[in-house]
Amino acid sequence: MSDNTFVPLYQQIKDDIKSAIEHGKYKPKEQIPTEPELSAEYSVSRVTVRRAVEELCGEGYLVKQQGRGTFVSTPRIHRKFSVSNQAVSFTKTCREYGMAAGARVLERKIVPVREDEKAFWGCGDDTLLLYIQRIRTADGQPVFLENLFMIYDEFKSLMQADWENQSAFELMASVCGHLVVNTSHRTIESVRATAEQSSMLSVPVGDALLHLNCYFVDRESRPICIGRQYYVGSRYMIEI
Repeated sequence: MSDNTFVPLYQQIKDDIKSAIEHGKYKPKEQIPTEPELSAEYSVSRVTVRRAVEELCGEGYLVKQQGRGTFVSTPRIHRKFSVSNQAVSFTKTCREYGMAAGARVLERKIVPVREDEKAFWGCGDDTLLLYIQRIRTADGQPVFLENLFMIYDEFKSLMQADWENQSAFELMASVCGHLVVNTSHRTIESVRATAEQSSMLSVPVGDALLHLNCYFVDRESRPICIGRQYYVGSRYMIEI
């Protein structure tokens, strides 16, 4: 740790641990020393160490695992939006990073259609949608809250399908014969995690999330589904 009296102690510890991560002293998924061990190493209080660790967790360098300790995060997943609007599944993106994609189903139900959805599908007020909500993970760490909507009459067979640890795009293709290829429209905005989202994604209430709306179509630009996703900003990067 540097001898800089103008920099707060917690910031010096934070910078030191961050440097150790970036230079490979602590590797991805490796557990860092405990708070008492760090407190002894740096000759500071546990409160000072705790602040440094919590800020590193908030920035995505570390992740706390209940009952196990604090670990170095896996590299942030980087998704690049191409000019062609080509749709790439999260499962495929994880494979490219050498990570295991996972999915845990929270809800599956039939819901009424809303205004922007009627415009997308060109359907009437009486149309029903199949709604699937899941937590998507990479190597077991929550990355985003997935909300998928599709026309129930076309995708009713997916109501009983096994959505656990499955690619949504691959399920739609294999079970219903609808292949997602592109997006016709997408929007991104920054939002704050609600108490419910905080619990689902293991982030603090008010933490920054990326809210991504994607309208997915097939090769002939026929509408297939809408995804309304909430990504953990410290674990996922979107390049425009």
